[in-house]
Amino acid sequence: MKTMLCILTVLCLLICTGGNTLAKETVKIGLITPLTGDVKTYGESVKNAFNIAVEEYEKRGRYRIQVIIADDRNDATEGANAALKLITQDRVSAIVGPVTSKVAIPVSDIANQHKVPMITGTATSPKVTYSDKKRKPYVFRACFIDPFQGIVAANFALKDLKAKTAAILYDVSNDYSKGLAENFRTTFTNGRGTIAAFESYQKDDVDFSALITKVALKKPDLIFLPDYYNKVALIARQVREKGIKSAILGGDGWDSSDLLKIGGNAIVGGYFVNHYSADRKDPVAASFIRTYKARYGVVPDTFAALAYDAAGILLKALDAAKRPQSDDIMKVLAPTKGYRGATGLIGFSRNGDAVKSAVILKVEKSGFKYVTTVNP
Repeated sequence: MKTMLCILTVLCLLICTGGNTLAKETVKIGLITPLTGDVKTYGESVKNAFNIAVEEYEKRGRYRIQVIIADDRNDATEGANAALKLITQDRVSAIVGPVTSKVAIPVSDIANQHKVPMITGTATSPKVTYSDKKRKPYVFRACFIDPFQGIVAANFALKDLKAKTAAILYDVSNDYSKGLAENFRTTFTNGRGTIAAFESYQKDDVDFSALITKVALKKPDLIFLPDYYNKVALIARQVREKGIKSAILGGDGWDSSDLLKIGGNAIVGGYFVNHYSADRKDPVAASFIRTYKARYGVVPDTFAALAYDAAGILLKALDAAKRPQSDDIMKVLAPTKGYRGATGLIGFSRNGDAVKSAVILKVEKSGFKYVTTVNP
């Protein structure tokens, strides 16, 4: 009789739990990304890759993930409001994103204040993880920071492109653009290069003829455009329309299929610093690219690859944490070293910034071609 009662009890449990006597606990993870607005292609890439990472995790991980996605529209206020809702109303255990530095900076302040781990795949401004001479202990990133990117770009300009003079055009209202411009200028000057022009514009500007006329008079060997793909493509077209033949160089914000769609031949031949190349011969990258391409019909860009890595790092920490709570997750995230992701080996510095290699890509009519790798 006791044996029969035990069997009946087990059967009852199986029925009540759908065949799984150890139902997984649910953990809420927030994703903040621009699904509308001026850089929505970034947001779509990030969302797609994030979903792949979560699905892969749930096949083997300890928890079931409830994803809550917020559209920040690449607006700092929208991002801050989204973060507050995710933290205070949705009660997420962690946040992935935002994508751009101008949104990630205020969101990182909120996440850190509420002691909720945040990891961005792509926001490169140093202010995301460190400001007012203080480390934000709950904030991390899967990408390298602007100072490293600016150094890489300037050294490539000096050593590989043999540029002796450079003009810099940047968005003064954008921390990402401004930071890259300043770091490029410092390194290029220290390398005995000459900055022929250092000109700023505003986010909503569309006519750059006055700035470009100044640049044309200087006849620089190179023009450095540290901005996002939509603005870079627009400026490049106006530069070429003025008959300027200078080489054009930029940062990771160039990485979008829309760069060529908008810029056309004007941007072909340009170079930019990036975190990843789809040409990498690596099993993790190859597997991710294969999955992404099969599902979405395109090769994943850098924003997708970095989002995949950011989510992967967070989910691995979640699995290793004593409890699925913010403090426990943060403690496991902080010492991350040697994480093997789609963009290479990733470890965190004491400021929570990724220590990893950079690549240089060349814009060709058929897409972006790998040129070289630069180690930190």
